[in-house]
Amino acid sequence: MHSEHDIDDSGILLEQVNLALQTATPLRVQGSNSKAFLGRIVAGETLDTRSHRGIVSYDPTELVITARCGTPLAELAEVLDEAQQMLPCEPPSFGGDATVGGMIASGLSGPRRPWSGSVRDFVLGTRIITGHGKHLRFGGEVMKNVAGYDMSRLMAGSYGTLGVITEVSLKVLPKPRQCLSISLEMDSDRALLCLAEWGQQPLPISGACHDGQRLHLRLEGGESSVAAAHDRLGGELLDSSYWSHLNEHRLSFFDEGQPIWRLSLPQNTPNIHLPGEQLIDWGGAQRWLKSYGEPSFIREVAYELGGHVTCYSHGLIDNPFQPLPDALMRYHRNLKQQLDPQGIFNPGRLYAEL
Repeated sequence: MHSEHDIDDSGILLEQVNLALQTATPLRVQGSNSKAFLGRIVAGETLDTRSHRGIVSYDPTELVITARCGTPLAELAEVLDEAQQMLPCEPPSFGGDATVGGMIASGLSGPRRPWSGSVRDFVLGTRIITGHGKHLRFGGEVMKNVAGYDMSRLMAGSYGTLGVITEVSLKVLPKPRQCLSISLEMDSDRALLCLAEWGQQPLPISGACHDGQRLHLRLEGGESSVAAAHDRLGGELLDSSYWSHLNEHRLSFFDEGQPIWRLSLPQNTPNIHLPGEQLIDWGGAQRWLKSYGEPSFIREVAYELGGHVTCYSHGLIDNPFQPLPDALMRYHRNLKQQLDPQGIFNPGRLYAEL
């Protein structure tokens, strides 16, 4: 499957990496830069992956698609849509120009994440340009092709610090036959109790978000199971575009100028009291916080609950990602040293020490 946009520019990217290695030039690896607000600022020469694009292969019967890193996510979604299939983890685009490579590098997933899995869970194989100037293939196009160290999944959430992803094979799934969204009036304490209870039952929930006044639910699956769940739960019908607005941060909650924090917490964490406004997502496992609160206090609260925090407001603090314990940082540094010995890929994007 090829289009007029289908371009293999891997040779040019490899040349640019090798030149950077020879001249010890740091590289700022990016696609459309739609996630520029996440992480620390990188000083380096831009390596733009968008010219290396196109669907390499897609067999709907095998539920696997392989695409180059510069392929727009929108193009991938369109191709899958024609076959009534989807990438279940719902990666956000933040503006519409996001690329497949950026999706893997950031590892961000949408509202369906707790029920379907994360971006990492759908990565079967990758091609990567390493810090040794080699273009290598890892993994394959089948789920069982995972032996030893899983390099491909390691790239998910690495923010371009370990190598340049040039190609990725992804597991996809059929779209649900029926999708219905409902809204129920209840406070956040009640919503969290209900979600904990419903989580033990075979309800076809694939999205759960509480905005302070109402609990919004998405039901997906077979027609009869969705209808039965709707009969049981009741509620008002909700426009299904709510979920994409939530995923792309287009809800009014994200509008104002206050700093935005993402708290990732264990399932069934009760209500947490922090200064500012909260949006409860992922059935409670993800909380969006709009707050001028002290960063160290917000982090401490999340850490004590067994979670971690990311600052989504660029430039607010020097380390937007949760600081790592010493032992874990040592692992990260060793890994960076193995894969990028000269430290040319997105230096400092995740942490100053990397």
